[in-house]
Amino acid sequence: MDAVPVGLRLGLSAFAYVLAYGAGLALFVWVARRRGFAEADVRKVAVAALIGGLIGASVLQLVVGGEPGKTILGGIAGGWIAIVFAKRELGIRRPTGDAFAYAIAGGEAIGRVGCFIAGCCYGKLASVPWAVHDHGELRHPTQLYSALAALLTLAVIIVLDRRRVLPENGIFFVQGALFCALRFLVEFYRDVPAYGGFSVAQYACIAGFFFFVWKLRGLLKTSVAFA
Repeated sequence: MDAVPVGLRLGLSAFAYVLAYGAGLALFVWVARRRGFAEADVRKVAVAALIGGLIGASVLQLVVGGEPGKTILGGIAGGWIAIVFAKRELGIRRPTGDAFAYAIAGGEAIGRVGCFIAGCCYGKLASVPWAVHDHGELRHPTQLYSALAALLTLAVIIVLDRRRVLPENGIFFVQGALFCALRFLVEFYRDVPAYGGFSVAQYACIAGFFFFVWKLRGLLKTSVAFA
């Protein structure tokens, strides 16, 4: 990617990011409509999620990374918090997590391509046949690893959703667990500092994985009890 002019990279990456947010928003609206949510409520919650995601992605990157930018972990947290408050204001009690799960997976799949073009979130030095020349060296294209992980997650939740094997909000917990597990693996190939063998993101993923599994287990127990 070093051979591509900086101006072109910035332009293409910005376009990819816009597509990512647009795809996430479209998926959220599509899934929410399929689940019978009111049209007006869907639009309001989706806009709140978009704004919250943008703010969360920027703030967490500035706080943790110490420089301007965006991080997917902050985007997810910010979007989720915004949805909680929006639903409370609108009086919506039904879970919207499944729609949010689709938005996260689909949006990240495209957004990571933007990261690849921009050159952020790059990988460690590598000699694998698919290594890319970035930041002066051949490196793992970890951004594309993350994009593939998101696509895999999206495929899994689509299959589960079609088979209707999970109660409402179960897709959200599955997506969260898969996101944390796959991000944990990808992080080994990213060029980031480690503390005690793991990066900050990996520690967050460990906690997140057990949280989502715990929530899914509780949801399944509750659904069986009321079946």
